[in-house]
Amino acid sequence: MSATPPAARRALLLGAALTGAGALHLARPAPFDGLIPRVLPGPARAWTLGSGVAELGVGALLLHPRTRRGGGWAAAALFVGVWPGNVTMAWRARRASRTRRAVALVRLPLQLPLIAAALRVAREA
Repeated sequence: MSATPPAARRALLLGAALTGAGALHLARPAPFDGLIPRVLPGPARAWTLGSGVAELGVGALLLHPRTRRGGGWAAAALFVGVWPGNVTMAWRARRASRTRRAVALVRLPLQLPLIAAALRVAREA
């Protein structure tokens, strides 16, 4: 049995992270509702659940070799798409506890390596 190549490991890790996050959005949506920018139409819960479904779908695309290239592109788009939620979280946390502010601020630059990883998966698939 051969070892999993690094490119496949990257895709599997990203896919597992997205499916886990998607499942969490669906199982415990309340904490994510506060990330939804108020300018978006409709209830925050609908956006939370929709993003959870999107994460599950994109994660599934990354987990299968045949759909991995499209999954990489979709993951990059998803990470760019949720960035406004991270900005919203950071803005709303500006008067929160020091720990909550730190978590909110760390999420912003964390999106960049996630986008880069997704693009790399798309190119390597």
